[in-house]
Amino acid sequence: MGSQIGIPTILKIGSGVLGNIGAYLKSCDLDNVVVYFGNGLIDMFGSQVMKSFEEAGVNVLQYCELDTVDIDDIIDIAFSLDVKTQAVIGIGGGKVIDAAKYMGYLRKLPFISVPTSSSSDGFCSSSASLIIDGRRNSVPAKLAYGIIVDTDVLKSAPARFLYSGIGDLVSKITAIYDWQYEEKMGYTTVNDFAVMVAKKAVNSFVRTPFSDIHEDLFLRELVDSLAMSGLANEIAGSSAPTSGSEHLISHALDKMLECPQLHGVQVGIATYIMAKVHDHRYVRVNKIFTDTGFWDYVKTLDLKRADYEAAIDMAPSIKPHRHVYLHEEKYRAMAKELLYTDEILKEVLK
Repeated sequence: MGSQIGIPTILKIGSGVLGNIGAYLKSCDLDNVVVYFGNGLIDMFGSQVMKSFEEAGVNVLQYCELDTVDIDDIIDIAFSLDVKTQAVIGIGGGKVIDAAKYMGYLRKLPFISVPTSSSSDGFCSSSASLIIDGRRNSVPAKLAYGIIVDTDVLKSAPARFLYSGIGDLVSKITAIYDWQYEEKMGYTTVNDFAVMVAKKAVNSFVRTPFSDIHEDLFLRELVDSLAMSGLANEIAGSSAPTSGSEHLISHALDKMLECPQLHGVQVGIATYIMAKVHDHRYVRVNKIFTDTGFWDYVKTLDLKRADYEAAIDMAPSIKPHRHVYLHEEKYRAMAKELLYTDEILKEVLK
């Protein structure tokens, strides 16, 4: 029996594609939709989106801003949707994408993902990060039916979201290495096709020539590669191809800190730490972080070495069922030592 995976039916990445959203949906016979925007985004993109739906003859049943990722709120909204609804559209950052994605999953409706920033691979993943009993948790959802990413819109987002996306994407280098180590230690079986897709995604991105991170080619490569990462997870049936020790450090920081940094920023720093621990491709990781200005941005954040040290210690408890490098004491000790001895980390952490 062969494997079967879902892939998005609509995939549009490029300049100006937001203005064609109505036509893309109409071509798939999605005539009645609900649209959720992130905070403050109706003012920025609302009229363009509504004009596109009107011209294509797509009927918008509900249209509002949504600012909750509380699972109870989302369940309430999902089950009060108009019975005519044929698709749920989320336009914005991670929060509204996760909320709309989960609604689509609950109601077995196609979800259309329209990210307005490239801060992580969440826009194309099959899980959602929601608040359950006051804590952020990852819950299962479904891969988007449609992904529409307008590079002109990404350019208008603050640069920190780009740095976050860069950090999240580069982390695939260490995540794959961790997953392969986990197999070597007898804890899991790696899916070679998922590894191939995740590797191609990150390698294509880190080799992209650019002089400015706002260039169309760079943004397109970033988003293409993030989308391919989401697909690698779909193939593997888990987040293992794209989430290893570096993600455990970030999740630990999320639990510990009152105000965590953007997910991809924390993950990026942790990726450099783990690349050094692995003694694998850390020169490449450092080069992309230096060339894109990621390190320069991180230096402005006043990050505490002690927080990263505590996060490294907490990391194994985040996913006790896995066995990546940080599940072993000797590698945690190496990672913590780097916080104090590595020249770059001495510069970016206080």
